Amino acid sequence: MQAPRPGPFDAITDVAGVRVGHVTRDEPGWLTGTTVVVPPEGTVGGVDVRGGAPGTRETDLLSPTCSVDRVDAVVLSGGSAFGLATADGVMQAAYAAGLGWPVGEPGEVVPIVPAAVVFDLGRGGAFAHVPTADDGARAWREARDGAVAQGSVGAGTGARAGGLRGGVGTASAVVDGVTVGAIVVVNAMGSPCAADGSLYAVRSGLADEFADVPTPDPASAQSYWDEQEAALQALRAGTATTIGVVATDAALTKVQCRKLAEVSHDGLARALSPVHTAYDGDAIFTLATGDVAAPTELDLVRVQQAAADCVTRAIGHAMLAATSVDRTADGGVALSSWRDRLTLG
Repeated sequence: MQAPRPGPFDAITDVAGVRVGHVTRDEPGWLTGTTVVVPPEGTVGGVDVRGGAPGTRETDLLSPTCSVDRVDAVVLSGGSAFGLATADGVMQAAYAAGLGWPVGEPGEVVPIVPAAVVFDLGRGGAFAHVPTADDGARAWREARDGAVAQGSVGAGTGARAGGLRGGVGTASAVVDGVTVGAIVVVNAMGSPCAADGSLYAVRSGLADEFADVPTPDPASAQSYWDEQEAALQALRAGTATTIGVVATDAALTKVQCRKLAEVSHDGLARALSPVHTAYDGDAIFTLATGDVAAPTELDLVRVQQAAADCVTRAIGHAMLAATSVDRTADGGVALSSWRDRLTLG
């Protein structure tokens, strides 16, 4: 039994065949975007939705009691429910590539593209500026393996977490020959910070990945929490959400994918407080490519544990990579990054 270690890129793309594409809309009046995760053909999928205000698509199809067990892509997007339209563009792109569930003659396929969205409406200034089907198709075309851009990009462009700027983060782990990775869009009602201003997520780091994280400033932490207490009074239900995808190269059944999604939510609770509230639409998808033989029940537990840790670590990476933004001149928001708000640099 070996200790988990990060993959070469410490990203979901360490799972062979998994690609990620971002489209970032941060021009004047905009602060939103779309992220698409594209697995290899034949990948089995699952999902677990726990937030009280979810925005999702094709999640019922991923239930273990439903017949379709293959996923062609997963879309994570800004734009609240409007952003679900990005999955239309991904479907069309996948169909043009001949990918999908066969329903008739050769070429007659229906791409299976589950999706989830975060609320970021109006944060760039214009409420109606939301990702479209064209953005989804472009994110599909941009999907690559290798290193993944993190922070204020893609679906995390307009994200906010605990009053700070959120974003996209990713992480991976290799456990006894099985690779697992996560990509998360952090847009939570809850805070990623402990009482002293430190990030909860850094406690779960592998090797020295968080060794250079700066120490929070006590005075900044106190003023941050004072501001948070006041800001909570103005929150509205459905205006937050943390969503993500966990992938593994293990051969899993649809039932096992569902369980992996359930356990992966533990990673949210280790990095954010609170989670799964009436204000959030928290959802995690899972993808199993099947390149590695099915694990034993005990090995599967270790994979589940690593997946939850990857979710936690991905949230830490998102917060550390985020950059401050001020769109108040356009009627939008001003959001400080964790580094700018809680540390001395």
